[in-house]
Parts: sequence; structure tokens; C-alpha cells
Amino acid sequence: MKRRKVLFVCTGNTCRSPMAEFLFRREIKRRRIKFVDSASAGIFAKNSVAINEKSAACLASRGIDFSKFVPRQLRHKMLENSFLVVCMTREQKALLGGTGNICCVHDLTGFEVPDPYGGSAEEYEQTAKLLEATAEAIIRKYFSDEIPAAIKKTGREKR
Repeated sequence: MKRRKVLFVCTGNTCRSPMAEFLFRREIKRRRIKFVDSASAGIFAKNSVAINEKSAACLASRGIDFSKFVPRQLRHKMLENSFLVVCMTREQKALLGGTGNICCVHDLTGFEVPDPYGGSAEEYEQTAKLLEATAEAIIRKYFSDEIPAAIKKTGREKR
């Protein structure tokens, strides 16, 4: 089966989209969903060099290894090669054309994910919680049929 990539997009690929990438990856692995992966990119990430330290702290507090992460500038080919592209805001979705495989968090959850850049650790933690809910919504909408029956039966796919 061909791998399907979920691409998370934000502005600089240092705060929201990297957290979304790693939180989603954790959930698909935990639920043993095969042939699905995640990535992230930024619309304006040309000068980004590392994940934001507060985003890193949120991931580290959840035991998630992000050590190989490098911010990436969004390229048209990434959009074409992704099963699903998830923008953090409706404005970002509109900027990318908002058609085909491109959606935004609001389409999936009814809320947007505001940029925590420059905010407090608590704001980053709130962002991480919104992104965990987003991962759940994506799995429920696109991949719930792929959770192994043994996991569904035991209820271990839930927290």
C-alpha cells in the first residue's frame, strides 16, 4: 500500500506545524495505523533554522523526540505529494488555494490554531492541546477504519 502523508502548514514551520507533525505521528504510531506519516512546512520559512524552544518543550514534556527536525519552506511539490494538507488557519488555506487535498484545522474541528509565537509557555501548551484535538479529528475522519480491530476492541486507541 502506498504511504499517505499528512502535511501540516503554518507560517514559519517553527511553532505550530512541527508540533502538529510530531503529535499526529505519535498518535498514528500508538494506534498502529500503517502507511500514514506526517510532515510539516512553513509558508514563509526561508529563514527558519530550528524549532521554537517553547514548542520543543511541549513536545519534550510528552516524551516526543524531535531531534532531527529542521524547518522547511513549503514547496508546490509537497502539496501535490500529500494525501492531506492541513493549514492552521483559514487564511493560510485561502493563500494555498483551499481546494482538493487542502483544508484547515477549522474545517476539521471548528476552531483555528492561533500562532503562539512570542507568547508564554502556557500559550504554547494550549496550542499543543488544540493540535492533539486536531490529530484526533484527522484520525477519526480519514483513518479510523485502519485502526487494528484488537486495539479497537480493548479501547487502547483512546486515552
